Amino acid sequence: MLSLFLVAFISATLLPGGSEVWLARQWCLGQPPLAIWLVATAGNTLGSLVNVWLGRYARHFEDRRWFPASPQGLARAERWYVRFGEWSLLLSWAPLVGDPLTVLAGIFRLPWWRAALLIGLAKGARYALVLYLAQAWLAPLCQ
Repeated sequence: MLSLFLVAFISATLLPGGSEVWLARQWCLGQPPLAIWLVATAGNTLGSLVNVWLGRYARHFEDRRWFPASPQGLARAERWYVRFGEWSLLLSWAPLVGDPLTVLAGIFRLPWWRAALLIGLAKGARYALVLYLAQAWLAPLCQ
C-alpha cells in the first residue's frame, strides 16, 4: 500500500506517473477496494497540494530567465482562471491540464481547504471510476 501512496503522490506532482495502473494492480492482488481507493486518493490529493504550494511561491521567481511561463502566458492563465475559477479544479484529475490547474490555484491564492476539497473530490471520483473499470474488465485477468 505504501507503494500505491508513493506512486499516486508522485503522479500528482509535475513529474510523470501512472497511478491508475498501480491501483488496478493492487486490486488484482486482492487488496480491499476501499483501502486502495483511500490510499490512492490521499496520495494523489497530497501530491496536488504540493503543486498548489509551488504555485503560491512561483510568482516570487517570475522575473527570472529560467521561469517557465512568460508574462503573456501568466496573463492568459489568469484570464482563464478568472473565467472558470476554483471549479476548474474538478478537472485536476485530467491528463495534461490537471497539474497546471493545481499550480494556478496556488498562484491565484485559492484557500487551502477549498483546494484540498475540490482536488480530493476530483481525484476520488477518478479512482472510483478506475476501480469500477478494473472490476468490470480485469476480473478475468486477475484470476
